[in-house]
Amino acid sequence: MHAPTAALGRRPDLAAELAELGDPSFTGARVLAQHRGRWLVADGGGAPPRLVAARGRLRAASERTPTTGDWVALDGEGVIAAVLERRGTVVRRAAGSPVTSQVLAANVELVLVVEPFPEPNERRCERIVSLAAAGGVPAALVLTKSDLDPDGGASARTMARSLGLADGIAVSVHDEDSIAPLAALLAPGATSVLLGPSGAGKSTLVNALLGFERQAIGAVSEHNGGRGRHTTVTRDLLTLPGGALLIDTPGIREAGLWESGGVAESFADIEELAAQCRFSDCRHNGEPGCAVAAEGDPARVAAWQKLEREQQWIDDRRAATAARERLGRKYNRIQGEARRTKTGR
Repeated sequence: MHAPTAALGRRPDLAAELAELGDPSFTGARVLAQHRGRWLVADGGGAPPRLVAARGRLRAASERTPTTGDWVALDGEGVIAAVLERRGTVVRRAAGSPVTSQVLAANVELVLVVEPFPEPNERRCERIVSLAAAGGVPAALVLTKSDLDPDGGASARTMARSLGLADGIAVSVHDEDSIAPLAALLAPGATSVLLGPSGAGKSTLVNALLGFERQAIGAVSEHNGGRGRHTTVTRDLLTLPGGALLIDTPGIREAGLWESGGVAESFADIEELAAQCRFSDCRHNGEPGCAVAAEGDPARVAAWQKLEREQQWIDDRRAATAARERLGRKYNRIQGEARRTKTGR
């Protein structure tokens, strides 16, 4: 039984996890990318990465389908037989469906929330920070194209504080010194993921961290406000020169909430104010003694209320779907028992 080396990331108990699966032929590997029903994996043993298939039940689109960053068990034929427990997973609601999710990254230890100057979207950042918090992953803010803002460093720190984040960094690929604070956040062996909109300069930033042109970059267009065009189409797990691992991702068009808990954690400042309201059932909508209305930033309070409503809506839909599925299984059991009784079997 083979477990990968630390070059693929931190998984100190990987050998024990493989042993628990009960098949001595299983070997461990990590998913570097997904390509149309095949997964690019590496086992850390010195062999080059290779494309492999997955067992049928894992190929069906679901949260258990292998994704970039996953640790997996390969069987004796080199096929993915199991996806190991995920630790630090960023999941969003799939576009157009209230009851379907999409895993953006698995087994990550830091989410880098990327927005471009000159007009970074704080509301979008709040959503991504909430997704990270729901998965138990800390986040840091990275504002790209800082050459477009003469006070970029101060702006990044101010927005990070507003988001409840410890780190806010302004970077420009035209200024090598600005990359150093970001590189310092990426510890050897740790896995981070870049999440942000198309055109934010994520691939350009990846190339700067790598030290060479690996990720494709689209030319800047005059018709979209000077933003770069979206070029990344897959999620790629890359190893940086210092030993850190980084997942580059396509641009996020929607950051729909999924797991509960992320909003409360990412809006801890507003939640703390809410606990000080005169009435425990305060709706923060003009009630007397409302600490949220009195002391909270109006824009941030409005964002918090909107995300809370969205999360409640998602939770209700998921609960209703689960109830229908349970009812359907119960009905199928009753029908099966009736048929067996009728046939005497």
